[in-house]
Amino acid sequence: MADWTVDSNEALSLSLVRGAADREMLGENESYEGFHPTFTYPIYGEDEKIYGYKDLVIDLRFASGSLVQFLDIRYSETLPSSSTIDDVRGAFERFLPKDLCSTEEEFLSRVERDAETFRPFGQRIHSYTRPLPSSRSKGKGTATPLSEDDEDAVVFEVYYSKWDTPGFKEYHRRMQMFILLYIEAGSYINEDEDLWEFVVLYEKRKRRAVSVKESYHFVGYSSLYPFYCFPDKVRLRLSQFVIAPPYQHQGHGSALYTAIYEHALSQPKISELTVEDPAEAFEDLRDRVDLRMLLNNTKFVEEGFGDLSIASGGGGKVGGVKRGKRARKAAGLRKGKMGPPADKAWLEKWRVHLKLAGRQYHRLVEMLILLHLDPADALAAKTYRLQVKERIYRFNYEVLAQLEEKERLEKLEETFQSVKEDYQRILAMV
Repeated sequence: MADWTVDSNEALSLSLVRGAADREMLGENESYEGFHPTFTYPIYGEDEKIYGYKDLVIDLRFASGSLVQFLDIRYSETLPSSSTIDDVRGAFERFLPKDLCSTEEEFLSRVERDAETFRPFGQRIHSYTRPLPSSRSKGKGTATPLSEDDEDAVVFEVYYSKWDTPGFKEYHRRMQMFILLYIEAGSYINEDEDLWEFVVLYEKRKRRAVSVKESYHFVGYSSLYPFYCFPDKVRLRLSQFVIAPPYQHQGHGSALYTAIYEHALSQPKISELTVEDPAEAFEDLRDRVDLRMLLNNTKFVEEGFGDLSIASGGGGKVGGVKRGKRARKAAGLRKGKMGPPADKAWLEKWRVHLKLAGRQYHRLVEMLILLHLDPADALAAKTYRLQVKERIYRFNYEVLAQLEEKERLEKLEETFQSVKEDYQRILAMV
């Protein structure tokens, strides 16, 4: 019986197919074909199993830019009784767009045409460069950004769109498949809700010896939803966020999140950027990007920590000056607004300016204070502990208020130590 059952995640193979001229430009380590999904339970059920086939391959191909799709299903043998066989194609096609290519020849023709004609939808809001993979071995790393005109530069561009952006709704119907396959509990959004906003990340690759000198390739995207915020602004919620597997673990997620955050900062109507139920991996990404942003904000750092830079870890030197109360006094330096204890009015002023959600912002502040904290300063350590516990208590008030005082204090201390340990883990990555 087991011989006729396959894992649907292993059976499904995905490809981002480039035109012939673009494939010739790829380095030997670049591959955009034959990667697998993380989830298929929305399509094939909670067990993610398909019954009735041997050597089953579900081959879903996307044109790398336009995301036009072709579905090819292959197998060596099926069970004789058709009534017991899962409907592989029927189950999948319920989630695919209506403009699915019907033959491989039609698909390959579209790939070649779209390689020359496809252009991103909407308004470009951000860009950055990376060296060609083949140039990295020549010593061109990522420390110094390359000019977009450099022959060894690959340009990545972020575009902002809404439902009414011409052509975008059809494009989104092709793109949203990545939500089902890579976000746990991900689902398609309602096209009737017209407030949705989107940012899409593309790779723009140079082409040689052809008439069209550049082509665009899908990297990832995020969906955003604005909620009313009294009295006259909106709170922008990041809802879905996905980077295609061939581009993962290369910093593109951080770049896309940075583009979204900078977009929120640039829009007067947006009061803050929030995130809907983030996965652990995304929380880490968000923490790293937000922390670097704060550390690079000279005015914030100077006001927060006096005249001390906090670019290095606790216990050492910072900006050439030793940390701690005695060192500050000896150097004639003032104590900053982050204390501890932190100046709450000052914190709120900066939170509003930075458009960060409350819980996220105060977690970041706690991380920065921990980074700055002198381990030998017992009073500062105690004040910091009380500050963190106060936030934890407020955030979990309904649960903690039901406990007896002794148990409540023990739970707060246990949670504080866990939070502190996690902060140290995150700080080590920044």
